[in-house]
Amino acid sequence: MKLLHTSDWHVGKVLKGQSRNEEHIAVLAQVVEIARAERPDLVIVAGDMYDTAAPTPEATRLVTRALSALRGTGAEVVAIGGNHDNGAALDALRPWAEAAGVCLRGTVRESAADHVLAGETAGGERWRLVALPFLSQRFAVRAAEMYELTAAEASQTYADHIGRLLGVLCQGFGSDAVNLVTAHLTVVGATMGGGEREAHSVMGYAVPATVFPGSAHYVALGHLHRAQQVPGPAPVRYCGSPLAIDFGEGENTPSVAIVEVTAESTAKVRDVPITAAVPLRTVRGTLAELSMMDGDQPGWLRVYVREAPRAGLREEVQALLPRAIEVRIDPEMLPDTTVSGRAERAGRSPRDLFADYLESRGHADEGVQELFDTLYEEVSA
Repeated sequence: MKLLHTSDWHVGKVLKGQSRNEEHIAVLAQVVEIARAERPDLVIVAGDMYDTAAPTPEATRLVTRALSALRGTGAEVVAIGGNHDNGAALDALRPWAEAAGVCLRGTVRESAADHVLAGETAGGERWRLVALPFLSQRFAVRAAEMYELTAAEASQTYADHIGRLLGVLCQGFGSDAVNLVTAHLTVVGATMGGGEREAHSVMGYAVPATVFPGSAHYVALGHLHRAQQVPGPAPVRYCGSPLAIDFGEGENTPSVAIVEVTAESTAKVRDVPITAAVPLRTVRGTLAELSMMDGDQPGWLRVYVREAPRAGLREEVQALLPRAIEVRIDPEMLPDTTVSGRAERAGRSPRDLFADYLESRGHADEGVQELFDTLYEEVSA
């Protein structure tokens, strides 16, 4: 069988106040075109379809249209909730999804059977898929208790609970079908993509690849934004995000994964690049060096300026590079802010304290101090 693995769309993402809506439309249209060209039997969307748990109506419209369009290619479509998604809200969409032929799993349900899906390709090959949405640490304990595994002791780790859940969900894996798993989580040893939500990516949320059974033919993961294979008892893979979520992902190659696998053969994976998004680039230099760059070159820019801090510097940079949406002073231009002891504040005016702060940051522009004085007078009048 052939499957298309995608995840981490983050529809609704805003980058430094810049809407990514048009980029998402183009990116998801390209994902649908790849599905039409590749004709997969199954499309797996491994979580984080939205960037926020409270998506706008426009974001919801874009995601539901994309899922419907993927189903319209003839493929079965399975989508799970990620840590950015509102799992309960996704489950509320299940009547729509079922009518559209899309299988949606937002949260872990009381019945384990609700997360074990099965199908058959046009060629008659059977497949079985365990679909595990993102679980917070608190709800991982509740889910373990729901399946009556044993008493969920407080000393057990998040990885223990996920391992126990997957053990129950995957116990029906056999040699009669292609066995698949999709989940939204962090695996030990995987490389962060750069734009993940750190609270849900720290080691307390990391699980070893050994939680996945060796009987699985392919494990389709979401959550980390860099496409990568993770060593494990089965082929464990992140497909990465189809567009760079923030500037920390500038080195990633946005893509989806095409997987060909049978019950008797090892999964063969091809990454198909997604080129529709606007690239995110980081540049460095003095104002003179930045003035030599092509300001019309495509891409949103993060600029590290090799100049001393001063009022109006950001505006000067954006005049040279209109696509610069993040402007920072190069850290090498800032003084060492390590200080011993605690700064004395008692009896000192706000103006003096702000002057000390400017000095500590290497900011010698008197105009900034004057702006502070004006602002302080306005708010304290």
